[in-house]
Amino acid sequence: MAEKTEHMGMNKTGVQMSPLNTKRMLEEDQRILTRGQPGDETQMAELRQGYIRESNGYGSIPVPATLKGMAATALDMMKGERPQILIDKLAERLAMERTATRLYDALLTKLAVVGEGTLSINTEDVASIRGDEARHALLIAEAITSIGGDPTAMTPSADNVGVEAMGLVQVLNDPRSSLAQSLHALLTAELSDGVGWETLIALAHEMGHADMVEAFGDALLQERKHQLMIQSWYQEALGLDNAAMTAAAGVGLTGRADLAMPDGPGVPAPGDPGTPRPGSTS
Repeated sequence: MAEKTEHMGMNKTGVQMSPLNTKRMLEEDQRILTRGQPGDETQMAELRQGYIRESNGYGSIPVPATLKGMAATALDMMKGERPQILIDKLAERLAMERTATRLYDALLTKLAVVGEGTLSINTEDVASIRGDEARHALLIAEAITSIGGDPTAMTPSADNVGVEAMGLVQVLNDPRSSLAQSLHALLTAELSDGVGWETLIALAHEMGHADMVEAFGDALLQERKHQLMIQSWYQEALGLDNAAMTAAAGVGLTGRADLAMPDGPGVPAPGDPGTPRPGSTS
């Protein structure tokens, strides 16, 4: 069963709630479709392009604060490697893992109020994932320190991912968001996490950091487990049954779902015209 917060009500945000006034408005002032006067957004685009040309980006990647780190970085760059990219992406992942910890803190707060109900989600599992995220943040901080970097420095990618995550933080901490909506935001974070860890593993492998590759590989496996758990809880919160989800998964694997619709055949694959409807010409 879906949450009680997902209900039908007097939502007045759409124009269909007032069809007569909408029709009158369009008949009396056709300019409303062009925001008052004919034209396009060329000038707005030109203004933004000017800002883009003048921008120097989010900032710079800090040089290592220790002599050992500076020497190692200089040597790597002489060999044609890209230590600055690794430092930037390590800082990015550290920022996201710290944010993920706060996201799960917010979920625990919400779960204490809305309760677990009949769903399989429980406080112990959420707290365990939260603990994993905190340990991942410490792992990244140690990795940055090991190559002479400063884990407290804000790099361009760390700044960028912080902006990306602002919406997720707002959803989880909004008292109006339901459990399903909160889980959807967390699923977005977990999907991003997987790609982030894969990128770090590739960079660490490229630069010969075998210890990082191994440790980051373990973290990636944990993140994939998190994703599966969050996705399962999210589907339960929406009231989806296993049969529907199995059919949906089949679309991604085969391009076609063996899902028998209540009034007809299965879902056609993209580009497949399927069975013609009665009265149609094909």
